[in-house]
Amino acid sequence: MASQHIGPPLSRRAFLGAVGGSAAWFATGGLGALAGTTLAAKPGGGTRNPLYLPPTVSPAGLGLTAAAGTVPLGGGKTSTAWVYNGSLPGPTIVARTGDRATIALTNGLAQPTTTHWHGMLVDHGNDGHPMEAIGPGGTYAYDFPILNRAALNWYHPHPHMLTGEQVAMGLAGAFIVRDAVEDALGLPGGAYEIPLVLRDTRFDPAGNMQYKPRSGGFEGPIPLINGTLNPKLDVLQTIYRFRALGGSNARIFRLALGNGRPLYLIGNDGGLLASTVQESQIDLAPGERLDLLVDFRGLANGTKVTLRDLRAGWDLLEFNVGDPGPSFTIPTTLSTITPLAGPSAVTRRFSFDGMTKINGREYDMERIDFSVPFGTIERWRFTTSGNAPHPVHVHGASFQVVSRSGGRGRTYSWEQGWKDTVLLEDRETVDVFVRFDAYRGVYLMHCHKLEHEDMGMMSNFEVI
Repeated sequence: MASQHIGPPLSRRAFLGAVGGSAAWFATGGLGALAGTTLAAKPGGGTRNPLYLPPTVSPAGLGLTAAAGTVPLGGGKTSTAWVYNGSLPGPTIVARTGDRATIALTNGLAQPTTTHWHGMLVDHGNDGHPMEAIGPGGTYAYDFPILNRAALNWYHPHPHMLTGEQVAMGLAGAFIVRDAVEDALGLPGGAYEIPLVLRDTRFDPAGNMQYKPRSGGFEGPIPLINGTLNPKLDVLQTIYRFRALGGSNARIFRLALGNGRPLYLIGNDGGLLASTVQESQIDLAPGERLDLLVDFRGLANGTKVTLRDLRAGWDLLEFNVGDPGPSFTIPTTLSTITPLAGPSAVTRRFSFDGMTKINGREYDMERIDFSVPFGTIERWRFTTSGNAPHPVHVHGASFQVVSRSGGRGRTYSWEQGWKDTVLLEDRETVDVFVRFDAYRGVYLMHCHKLEHEDMGMMSNFEVI
């Protein structure tokens, strides 16, 4: 069954009318410098609140409503937010390779919206493309087979010029896919597998979440993990699996454990790596995901360990170690990653210009910028001369990072395997190999700094 609008369709004219206010705001200087953005050295001091764990749901026959609501943030504090099914973050969708997702999205917002299944291999009609946006009160039926290998993907809105606001106000959720390769590793599961949606926010004088964008990207002075302020998690003396999502509009996190123990990296955007890598710190940009093992064995009952963001100096999450737990091991070999063979037949070059353009052009929803042959390996080269970072996200396929020159001048362990988002810093060139072999149709490539995306740093391409 093809995906389809069930409620009232949204014409291009109506869409542009709906976002006209936002466009005028951007055009008339609403992107000036934000006051009061000084970051606290260590948010999280004082009382800690239990980490919220969103409910888990199947994608089969799922109803998903995006609407305003009031959510608890911990410690008795609440905030208005825009949420899926009343939850911040939205419910965690869990499925297996070969399952089918049948999800009906209802738009309870006062703005048009879509839902993009970030990282999932879907056809155009199920991708949440801006041209498929539905107006307030509308419903859209998503219906697609789950083709992905085991991985943490996620879902969020993707309406043109409104994505930044809708994500900042709370609309996001995790989408976990499992398969037999993952099953065979005996990784921590159940209470020992924890999704972590990392983001930042700001509050208005009444204590409600507030979106105040700027051209360099929205960054709030307060971290939220799974929608929780100053979170804590009680853990046993065993190995835990943390599925981390960079859910911020623009902020890059640099994750490390406060006690100096390593993070065991086992996967990223596209699922398991070939083998486990130990890292003392790992960067997580908007749209990226990490699959991490943390070893609490050998720590005394009552020990406190923090997950830190070294860039902001934030203590993001406090782990309180309790009694010994069940036995898990850290595997060495994880999965088979078949390299995309080069040299590719075509090298395509994409310059991320300023904060609004790719190859000198601002986004036009109805313009196709280039065509890609189905099933062909290509080398895509991303460059920028300024106004980075640009987390580059490609819809419709995962890719493999080949090289980075200029800037940091190297690739990282968390960029191995399969990716759908890669961080491009100033004066860097990043090469990736990509092959579109799931579906033909129109897809997007864009900067996942959502304010850059909303201002036009996005491109339509067609797989033919």
